Amino acid sequence: MGPLDSSWRKVVQSTREAIVTLQKRNPAIQPLLAILQAGEDDSMLEINKKMAVKIGLNITQICLAKECNEDDIVEELLKLNDDPKVHGIYLHLPRGSITSRVLNTLKPEKDIEGISDLNMGRLIRGDLSKGFVPPLASAVLDLLENHDAPLEGKTVLLVGGEGPLQLAVQCLIERSGMVTLKSHWSSKTLQAQVMQADAVVLLDVGNMYVPPTWIRPGAAIIYSKPALEKDESAFGLSSKSGLESLTAAYRTQNVVRSCSRWLKGQEYRPWHLRSLKLQPLTPVPSDLEISRAQIPKPVDQLAEEIGLLPEELEAYGRSKAKVRLSVLERLQSQPNGKYILVAGITPTPLGEGKSTVTVGLVQALSAHLKLNSFACLRQPSQGPTFGVKGGAAGGGYAQVIPMEEFNLHLTGDIHAITAANNLVAAAIDARMLHEATQSDKALFNRLVPSVNGVRKFSPIQISRLQRLGIRKTDPASLTPEEINAFVRLDLDPSKITWQRVVDTNDRFLRKITVGQASSEKGQIRETGFDIAVASEIMAILALADSLEDMKNRLARMVVGTSRSGQPITAEDLGVSGALAVLMKDAIKPTLMQTLEGTPVFVHAGPFANIAHGNSSVLADKLALKLVGQDGFVVTEAGFGADIGMEKFFNIKCRASGLRPSVVVLVATVRALKMHGGGPNVSAGAPLPREYTDENLSLVAGGCRSNLRKQIQIAHLFGVPVVVAVNVFKTDTQAEIDLVCQIAKECGASDALPCNHWAQGGRGSSELAQAVKEAASKPSDFQFLYNTEMPIVEKIRTIAQRVYGADDIELSPEAKSKTDYYHQQGYGSLPICMAKTHLSLSHMPDKKGAPTGFVLPIRDVRASIGAGFIYPLVGTMSTMPGLPTRPCFYDIDLDPVTEEITGLF
Repeated sequence: MGPLDSSWRKVVQSTREAIVTLQKRNPAIQPLLAILQAGEDDSMLEINKKMAVKIGLNITQICLAKECNEDDIVEELLKLNDDPKVHGIYLHLPRGSITSRVLNTLKPEKDIEGISDLNMGRLIRGDLSKGFVPPLASAVLDLLENHDAPLEGKTVLLVGGEGPLQLAVQCLIERSGMVTLKSHWSSKTLQAQVMQADAVVLLDVGNMYVPPTWIRPGAAIIYSKPALEKDESAFGLSSKSGLESLTAAYRTQNVVRSCSRWLKGQEYRPWHLRSLKLQPLTPVPSDLEISRAQIPKPVDQLAEEIGLLPEELEAYGRSKAKVRLSVLERLQSQPNGKYILVAGITPTPLGEGKSTVTVGLVQALSAHLKLNSFACLRQPSQGPTFGVKGGAAGGGYAQVIPMEEFNLHLTGDIHAITAANNLVAAAIDARMLHEATQSDKALFNRLVPSVNGVRKFSPIQISRLQRLGIRKTDPASLTPEEINAFVRLDLDPSKITWQRVVDTNDRFLRKITVGQASSEKGQIRETGFDIAVASEIMAILALADSLEDMKNRLARMVVGTSRSGQPITAEDLGVSGALAVLMKDAIKPTLMQTLEGTPVFVHAGPFANIAHGNSSVLADKLALKLVGQDGFVVTEAGFGADIGMEKFFNIKCRASGLRPSVVVLVATVRALKMHGGGPNVSAGAPLPREYTDENLSLVAGGCRSNLRKQIQIAHLFGVPVVVAVNVFKTDTQAEIDLVCQIAKECGASDALPCNHWAQGGRGSSELAQAVKEAASKPSDFQFLYNTEMPIVEKIRTIAQRVYGADDIELSPEAKSKTDYYHQQGYGSLPICMAKTHLSLSHMPDKKGAPTGFVLPIRDVRASIGAGFIYPLVGTMSTMPGLPTRPCFYDIDLDPVTEEITGLF
């Protein structure tokens, strides 16, 4: 066996073993080499295919036109770069076609020829951990190293081949201890140089030939591209097929190496988070001033720091990006981190700062305790932003930045929901109009038109036929009765439950009349608008765990009832596929960051009364994988623990299969004073003196009523509680100490003051440490009720065990609805109570922990797509109104700097 045979057999064997090792780790993996060439010449394909068969490698060939231009090559390269199945790209193109633009387009990770500027630089620097050695250079070095006489310290003459190949060969030879000299074919001293060299490497030979008489006895000579005629005895190292086979063997080795690196890159990546420094000022500036003073990291840098791959990111500007759901598949074997829920006691109308606590906690965990952590927050509606409440990015030195982008538009998810919701509304009214004005035959001909003489059902129409029990796919085979059932939804206008939405507080849209134009032919009916975040589509976005799940939930949405009492769905309307198209980007969570550079997912923002008031399942799942087994994901539930937390456990955790480790219960001295008997608190009005002066009696009363009850509610689910006292500047130390003392007496694992608003993460470091300790202990999570219980019994369980009611009382309409939902097969859905957030009871003015009341259930409705039944306790407004002086009076834009003012 000659040196060539021996060399390529060794390379083949080691490469074959590498593939076996790869496929043991991932049986589905199959390394693939793509050859991009100009013209139909198959010679290169055949050489590499023979080698690939020996090794177990796949090869694909892309043949461009022989006269292809730079744009053609770049276009094809971009496709190959983005194809995850392709692990190596070989440019078998004329030298003139491999331009700088082509080389810069070629992804260095797939450049198995090692010709890109980056890979050539790595080779020269000696860093081969990421780059590739050109296969031909490896083959040349292999032949030199296996020459009969050792060549270390000897002289190797390189002839011809200006450019990357010569540079690579020279670099490898010199690194192996040989000395290189360079010459070219036109040199007058070429013969003398060849006769003095211990080895000669002829690059880009073409038709050039070195006579055997020039070669010193015992010297090696290698033709990188063998000449047409050779005297084998002169150099004895290669035949044409031999050198090409060795080069092909090294090429396949590079492909397998690339595949191995790709697989390694798919694994979980440890974080290398660089936190941003804070320099808190006293007095604390406005939220907008604080946000603007901190320069956020570029979002692609943040993504790299937390282990996301470039292809998993879809940037929206410099500081926010969508994250693709493929992360879940890539990290499916990665254990989840700890799951922390931030809830609150029953709030004042001013809010008690759950979002601020959530942000402050993750800033403390990551920037100060150096633990991986992620905040998962809801996207705020623009209604409150321009209305009364303002934004929802946190506050003070615990914010999501840039706060303007967080509070305005973000990545357009709410606009997508608005478009999808209103498409359904338009489809409902249009369908009722067409059914009222056309015969069955006319409807059928328009719903199933003949195209080029062929009439066929669309997939969504076949689904409707199947639900009707019609197992036919040929439109011509339907009977008149079947056509009637297919074309007539027969919606009852008085029982349409679907409304239009807009993301603005607009009280005059609460009740409207539609269909008044003459073109609508008298199809007039009363309807109304909800605010966009009250749409069932928002609740679906928050509960879906995949694109397919979202699509199925959208199809199941019930929009009304037929005159015969049957539920009509979005799929019956034929619109559910289009809804999925409108929502395909909205399903991806948006990555942002806190003031201290720690990661945040912002995703979904369903109403916390008629829906469950939590951020999305998908954001939580993605974050739990990214933080790693020892990391923390902190998510927030809307309103008080009796509403947001109860729904988080009974609805969101059922949908996600996730189990929380700890509840952080946010309390404020002012809210506890209110529950202890203090006067009413109103948004926009000055706080009474009881709230600004020390009053330990009121604090104690609130702790022993509302705080105690909310801790007990969390314990119903078997989850430990850490109380976070969100400190305000009017709070006294004695009041704060008293809250912490009584909270622990009431069963909290710990209770600590938090000063994140004034100090950032440093002000919540003690809370972070307490959460870490509580999360390390085993919890015994359990649901409050079995979903197979009757709807009324599930409602009664929540009313008695969570709210403290003696019993419930259903109106006749509510009783009729529960019977209807059981009849339709919806009885096993969880319950989403629509109740005031200002009291544990249904009476907003009853503070503390009321008892001895009967909870009235006025109505019972269903969000079948979202997957819950929602009983109405009292009247629920789903369209807020604007006050006399809305926030928008103070919001403005500088047309020169484009800076926004007045947001808070």
